[in-house]
Amino acid sequence: MKSLKLLFAIIITSTIITSCTSFRDDFRENVITLEEVISDYDLWYVDYHRTIGNRDIPFASKAFTLSFLNGILYANNNIADIGFTGNGLGIDVGTYNTINGVLETNHDLDGFNDFEVTIISNNEISLHNYRNNITYFLIGYQVNTFNYDKLFYENIEYFLQEYQAWEKITTNGGVPNPFDAENYLQFTPKNITTFYSSQEEAGTKVDYETWDYVGGYEVFDVRDYEDLKILTLNYDGGDIEEFELSVVNDGTIRLYNVNSKTTYQFEGRGFIELLKGEKIKKTSKDIVRNSNRKRTKVERRMKSKRF
Repeated sequence: MKSLKLLFAIIITSTIITSCTSFRDDFRENVITLEEVISDYDLWYVDYHRTIGNRDIPFASKAFTLSFLNGILYANNNIADIGFTGNGLGIDVGTYNTINGVLETNHDLDGFNDFEVTIISNNEISLHNYRNNITYFLIGYQVNTFNYDKLFYENIEYFLQEYQAWEKITTNGGVPNPFDAENYLQFTPKNITTFYSSQEEAGTKVDYETWDYVGGYEVFDVRDYEDLKILTLNYDGGDIEEFELSVVNDGTIRLYNVNSKTTYQFEGRGFIELLKGEKIKKTSKDIVRNSNRKRTKVERRMKSKRF
């Protein structure tokens, strides 16, 4: 994960509105071409939380970023390793063309889809597919200025699901508590947010773990903090554990138990790489749980940091 800073919020002023209108008119009057518009940025972040419509285009609903370069369509379907895979562009998932001012995509699995492109601002466009009546909103960035940190935190539920398991590697401070005995966590998209935990000895092969506990988890935003989340584990037996969750890097997370004041560090084991749509690079014969993973609109509740 790269520590790059970029302001995601677009400050709307009369100057920008005027510029936006002019830019859109230029596009419609062919002063600039659609190809110039979509290839002007290395990466288009798919701001899925703003998506309009109940149906979907599978490749667009899986992607965190899309890129259009010389007729090739690229996508980043994973958060882990984003910024490195394909030199930041992700993987080649198909082709595209911009004939007659319409964006025509030919995805390797999803086939052909047409999109009407509307320019919203100098670095923001929308893609509307009439057949499925769905609109995606994309924000443009260059590779060397993309805020990878923000992407991790905005989509952290998906990041947690990109490993077969998270293994505890360190325990620091705090008072003894039951969670000290748990060495593995698994976050799954089952029922949206199902987790498993295990007390298997550290170093156990992920394939053969016995999951001792199961429950539901929820991630909360933290008021006034963009690089911190609150994670609650709601065990089926009735116990609740609450942690401050932060991302250390592409494969490591830190959990601070707010009650025991213990800090745990977990490393991801068994990276699940989402390739083209349903295809998965499997590291275990039974890892198929993310094959149909698509992004959903996340509406997190807010909590205040506990000092």
